[in-house]
Amino acid sequence: MRINRKVIESAAVGAFALVILATAKTAGTSAVPYTGETLTKEAELQVATKEKTVVDLVAAAEEPEEGAAGNALNAGIHPEALVAELTAQAKAREAEAAAEAAKAAEAAAEEQQAQPASPWAAKLMPNVETSLNIRAEGSEEAEVVGKLYRGAAADILERGAEWSKISSGTVVGYVSNAYCVFDGEAEAMANALGTTYATAAASGLRVRAQASAAEETAIVDVLEEGEKLKVDTAAAAPEGWVAVVCDDATAYVSAQYVTVELELGKAISIEEELAAIRKAEEEKAAKEAAKKKAQQTASSGTVQKGAVAASYDDVTLLGALIQCEAGGEPYEGQLAVGAVVMNRLRSGYGGGTIYGVIYQSGQFTPAYSGSLERRLANGVSASCLQAAQEAINGADNVSGALFFRRASSGQSGIVIGNHVFY
Repeated sequence: MRINRKVIESAAVGAFALVILATAKTAGTSAVPYTGETLTKEAELQVATKEKTVVDLVAAAEEPEEGAAGNALNAGIHPEALVAELTAQAKAREAEAAAEAAKAAEAAAEEQQAQPASPWAAKLMPNVETSLNIRAEGSEEAEVVGKLYRGAAADILERGAEWSKISSGTVVGYVSNAYCVFDGEAEAMANALGTTYATAAASGLRVRAQASAAEETAIVDVLEEGEKLKVDTAAAAPEGWVAVVCDDATAYVSAQYVTVELELGKAISIEEELAAIRKAEEEKAAKEAAKKKAQQTASSGTVQKGAVAASYDDVTLLGALIQCEAGGEPYEGQLAVGAVVMNRLRSGYGGGTIYGVIYQSGQFTPAYSGSLERRLANGVSASCLQAAQEAINGADNVSGALFFRRASSGQSGIVIGNHVFY
């Protein structure tokens, strides 16, 4: 620390004055005689020196450091010792300031650590229209080992100035930072491009038309454990409920029995991409073959089986189910649903009755969602009643199929309208 100039001057003058005084005290024993004029001049010099020393020390006392210096001089401390003492004091203050700064930095670090880190601090997403190449090394000339498609995310292993090493799916490699977004931008893109799903944590999860567990609330579907529905992020849901999309409409499930998670794509290797292309081509060929076969089966006519004795109520019940399941399908599709019910009856399902087949647990969604009862109350269309009566009379246009589902499911079988029968 720099010593104040006044302190140095005061110390020097004080030391010089002490020398003069010592000289004056020893003058009487000197071999050289002193005249009155000489003694008078020396006395004046001593007085002047003492006055300057006093003035400087008084001025120095107005400042903490310089005051300490003046006190030290008055106490007879040597100037070099004074400088050493002041230096030690300065170092002590510097050490104290450094300790305070370190303490403040430590407190700031602890506060930062206490705040939860964003999971997106170590993730990125490609900011591209289709896909971003993943290379074996951080170079445009390096081999392409995989692709990160739009909407996929990757974990950052090493983030460089121009290239980052990532891991996603089964692929580890490098991507160009110029085509990626990081941190908050990556999180915003993920929320915009990703899909949030609610997955059933247990079997028998009821999907309700309204966010209510009341008995009168319609049940539109029942999920098995592991089945999932897309979360309707645009719909508001009361506390304890999750809004989902079911049959193109907003429905609700209990938040207690689902896990909600944002799903994003993952990188695929070149080998995986080629395998996916081959699989897609094979599935396309299989669908075309199944469609051709279904068309051939439909064109060959309906197989006539033995009629089943049924009451008017049985015909009406079967017609209502047909309307719930295939009301918007062509007549051939309506007849196909009725044929499935009758094929089940002939196979021993439901105790051998139409009512037993339709209301068998977990088989036909309208039967336990309330849709079937509402249809019965509101009346059944003529075409669905006709299809029911024809199916009861033995008409079978699905080659004995016992099941059906949406044709978009990819299930192989006889495709009629929007359903596949198998």
